Amino acid sequence: MNKVAEFKKVSWSEFSKSGLTINQYNKIILPKRATVGSAGYDFYSPISIELKPGESYKVPTGIRVRIDNGWVLCIFPRSSLGFKFRLQLDNTTGIIDSDYFNALNEGHIFIKITNDSKEGKSIIINENDAFAQGIFFPFGITTDDDTEGVRTGGFGSTNKKNSI
Repeated sequence: MNKVAEFKKVSWSEFSKSGLTINQYNKIILPKRATVGSAGYDFYSPISIELKPGESYKVPTGIRVRIDNGWVLCIFPRSSLGFKFRLQLDNTTGIIDSDYFNALNEGHIFIKITNDSKEGKSIIINENDAFAQGIFFPFGITTDDDTEGVRTGGFGSTNKKNSI
């Protein structure tokens, strides 16, 4: 297996900007695989969340990840939550680039989730429940690639007109 990344917590200073407590920060669980055959690293919620149908919430995971060049981390909802409750990520698939680690927000990974239930089901995610999963993928670039840009900001910063 290729070992291409390392998960870390963001600093307390960065995490506190999300309005959560030091107690929640101290309980952050770094993403991990459930079994040796698992491709996905489970992300755990630092808080309890209840989403009624149609509701969304942006989860401040408290996690950042150092990734080797040539690799990307893709974030997906956990299969069981998507299947049972239609839990979805608002951007369908989260893309965490290797240079996000050094962004101004320390590469803090936020995962915005929505309950898209068509059956009126509420979703309850308890503190420290796994709710999303990340999978590392290699990627390639074109032979004529000449990109020289350097990331400075956080989420959305490489497309200034659409940044949040």
